[in-house]
Amino acid sequence: MRLPYAPSHPPADADPSTTEIYTRIAARRHPRPLIPLDLSLLHSPPVADGWNSFLGAIRTRTILPGALLELAVCRVAVLTGAVYEWNAHAPLALKDGVAAAALQAVREMPSTVEEAGRRALEASVLSAVQRAVVRYTDEMTGRVAVEEATFGALGEAGLGEREIVELTAGVAGYNCVSRVLVALDVGENNGKEMKSVEEMVAGLK
Repeated sequence: MRLPYAPSHPPADADPSTTEIYTRIAARRHPRPLIPLDLSLLHSPPVADGWNSFLGAIRTRTILPGALLELAVCRVAVLTGAVYEWNAHAPLALKDGVAAAALQAVREMPSTVEEAGRRALEASVLSAVQRAVVRYTDEMTGRVAVEEATFGALGEAGLGEREIVELTAGVAGYNCVSRVLVALDVGENNGKEMKSVEEMVAGLK
């Protein structure tokens, strides 16, 4: 971490609003303690509070299947080199039902913004909806603009309007997460290798 972490509990001289922010973040994390990302953002309690509300909504108040959200998050991690994000979310993807082979494809596949990546995507083990999510994630992350065909594939794969909005917010939100993680080296993971899918599968047994 390029900055010292904020304290894991409100400082003794904290104003009531800061204490309330700590309480809200702790409630979302419960029963886990605050994580390094929280302790990075809590240098600015108002930012940490807004972040907690936004990401909390994406994670707990959406109807997008968790497996698709986690697949997109893992892809963002790969594309942005966010080791912390990959190591945290790849096990969640497996728990939500993403097959190990599909997760491995998400880790290894070149960006589908390029032709080589598109060929690899079409030849992959991913399902139609997974392919649509990966391509959408790649375009949002790699060049921001999304092709009409890429957008249309989401609906063709069965996603409704609300789910598309939630996927879009999730990809955008976790691009924000990855940029904070990497810029501040949260968790001291910069320069390290992402954990292998095999290691994570073994860890879930």
